[in-house]
Amino acid sequence: MAQIFRVERTKNFTVMSNHHFKNKNLTLKAKGLLSLMLSLPDDWYYNMQGLETLSRDGIDSVRSAIKELKHHGYVERHRLRNEYGFYGDTEYIIREVPLGEEND
Repeated sequence: MAQIFRVERTKNFTVMSNHHFKNKNLTLKAKGLLSLMLSLPDDWYYNMQGLETLSRDGIDSVRSAIKELKHHGYVERHRLRNEYGFYGDTEYIIREVPLGEEND
């Protein structure tokens, strides 16, 4: 038996799907990073360095978790080109549930 102490959810909380928590193919690191990403504001500027600053994990750890989340369909990254054709920002698409699994 366990005692669980929960807080009242009136401010500073995030509601998200349990899909990634129950996905046995994801490591705890990937589940944690996706949860963190889903808790950030919609206008947060996603990049590897920014995600690295949110925990004590290094850039390689963040990179491997992103790679895992991409592999399982939770994250997409697209390099954008500027008006001169050079690579600029990276666009992130973050999903609570991967495409095609919305009704599972």
